[in-house]
Amino acid sequence: MLAAAGALVLAVLLSLSVGSNPVPVGQAWSLLLHPDGTQAAVVLRELRLPRTVVGLVVGAALGLGGALMQSLTRNPLADPGILGVNAGAGLAVVLAVAVFGALGVGSYVWFAFVGAAAAAVGVYALGGTGRQAATPVRLALAGVALSAALGGLTQTVILADQQAFNEFRFWVGGSLEGRGWAVLAATGPFIALGAIVALALAPALNALALGEETGRALGVRVTRTRTLAMVAVTLLCGAATAAVGPISFVGLAVPFLARALVGSDQRWVFAVCLLLGPTWLLLADVVARVVVAPHEVQCGIVAALAGAPFFVALVRRRKVAAL
Repeated sequence: MLAAAGALVLAVLLSLSVGSNPVPVGQAWSLLLHPDGTQAAVVLRELRLPRTVVGLVVGAALGLGGALMQSLTRNPLADPGILGVNAGAGLAVVLAVAVFGALGVGSYVWFAFVGAAAAAVGVYALGGTGRQAATPVRLALAGVALSAALGGLTQTVILADQQAFNEFRFWVGGSLEGRGWAVLAATGPFIALGAIVALALAPALNALALGEETGRALGVRVTRTRTLAMVAVTLLCGAATAAVGPISFVGLAVPFLARALVGSDQRWVFAVCLLLGPTWLLLADVVARVVVAPHEVQCGIVAALAGAPFFVALVRRRKVAAL
């Protein structure tokens, strides 16, 4: 926990001081506390501070959502995108632009969240049809199928509407650039609610890790726990995706690192993910600012490039079948 907290503090300091207009760390804190009206003070308070706070909140949501998804499906390779969250949000964004003329992140953030939530609900409905409960395997299969269908619809819309294509191209890469207090105000309450639900479910998920029958014997209400876990994942990942676009591998790699540090107790895993998730995202954003300076690339691209080798190494491990 101390190591994760130290890494997060370092990431925050770098996020505030590094960029096309670098500011020494000591001066950055001084300007935040006592702005003097200079260009550096304006950049820090108006651009970097809200960008860093959004990165903190979104990174925590993605890390916690990934840990919850992996615990729910008992699969260490599960990612929040498996619920169709990214596909649902993407389709909602292009429809918002093509049908309603929404332009800019602030205009379609609500559409993205509603699309993500609707996709997750659809996955849960498909994964638990009839009298059969929504099992982890059925949820995964339903998520893959629905994501493919929604992805096809998205491609259809953007091929027919140039403006929708331009907005989708900007959004789909995932970026903290231009995300300010308005975006955080729109998505933050949902992330906070999802985090509360997820943390409250940790003891029940520990019991379910021993098996459904053992979990029931220990007093866990399996269907209720899974339903609440789906709601929490939808709130966390849906709001995070709506805020900054789809960010790959944070929800996959961070929970694995957390388990390597503190073991399989979900209470500790969730706590560490709340620290490592924003650390991963903020460091990716810092690299995105300087890799082609003075221009920027989208942090979602950097996060994916950093996570891809990690994913390959994880898949090649022998003991990766289940949690």
